[in-house]
Amino acid sequence: MTQTLPAGLTVTARVPASSANLGPGFDSLGLALGLYDEIVVTTTDSGLNIRVDGQGADDVPWGPSHLVVRAIERGLESAGVWAPGLDVLCRNAIPHSRGLGSSASAVVGGLAAANGLAAKMDPTFALSDEQLVQLSSEFEGHPDNAAASVLGGAIVSWSEESQPEDPTSAVPRVYRAVRLPVHPSIRVVALVPEERSSTAHTRGLLPDAVPHRDAAFNVSRGALAVVALTERPDLLMAATEDRLHQAQRAPALPLTTKWIARLRAEGIAATVSGAGPTVLALTTAEFPADLRRDAEADGLGVLDLDIADGVAVV
Repeated sequence: MTQTLPAGLTVTARVPASSANLGPGFDSLGLALGLYDEIVVTTTDSGLNIRVDGQGADDVPWGPSHLVVRAIERGLESAGVWAPGLDVLCRNAIPHSRGLGSSASAVVGGLAAANGLAAKMDPTFALSDEQLVQLSSEFEGHPDNAAASVLGGAIVSWSEESQPEDPTSAVPRVYRAVRLPVHPSIRVVALVPEERSSTAHTRGLLPDAVPHRDAAFNVSRGALAVVALTERPDLLMAATEDRLHQAQRAPALPLTTKWIARLRAEGIAATVSGAGPTVLALTTAEFPADLRRDAEADGLGVLDLDIADGVAVV
């Protein structure tokens, strides 16, 4: 039976940005980044009031179709509770459509806020991290960004077909992820262009089939990436090589492609962050001052980011 939440409950969810793929780990590797959206949700007697400050404030719907609101409603439903009304405040710092997981962060933040409200009603209603990974990945269609924002650190994610009781029904996906301990010497720098990128467009540039040798190459580099991230950061250059998606997306991302090539020529492991256009650089040294100046002169924001923990709710 669904329980109704009383008016006046308030929670705040702080959810990190994320980068996906990390070169070879297409739709499987992810990394939580220390750039945060904050979602404040209060239960009310009726209606919906939503406010958005910061990134995306001028181009996202302020109503029931807002991604955060949809995620809150899904989270409440999954926890077995409901609210007659909601007041939602989104303070957004994660740039939209830049390959930093803004949509996944919105979903994870909304689900986590709903989970926090349910736990205030009754701690036994709280959803597990595994459930949050599943629910958020259902919104996204793949678990890499969402799982990173839920679990924090670096993650390896995958999906499986469940076995429905009715063999004629659609087979849903089961999404899973595990967190990796990132080597403490690894630093993250993001080069963020002003222009946006459409994930649907850049994903549409990918071929339906790839040569066996390229698939084998990425399997080896994806396995090596786990080693490099956790134990051997000296292997990051080789571990971030890719043959499945970055070159194929290059025509749509000329500035991104230029800077990945330049950074890698300088010995810095650089990749497309998600579907771009942000460049993700993984290094164990200070980011060179001359590269920082040149990137900024090219219109790139240069962000030194921590590797973040997962979403937190208070």
